[in-house]
Amino acid sequence: MTQQEAIRVLMLSPIYFKLTPSDRRELIQEYCALFNQVSKQYEHEYNKKK
Repeated sequence: MTQQEAIRVLMLSPIYFKLTPSDRRELIQEYCALFNQVSKQYEHEYNKKK
């Protein structure tokens, strides 16, 4: 997931706009990292079932 995609998702939350810019940046980085980690796990499980 790109940072722009993460921002689009996170902007749906009213809490996002209450954060400082540095907190937003940190949230975006953490969100992308977690999303990519979960995506890899699902991909691994999917390929394992094939």
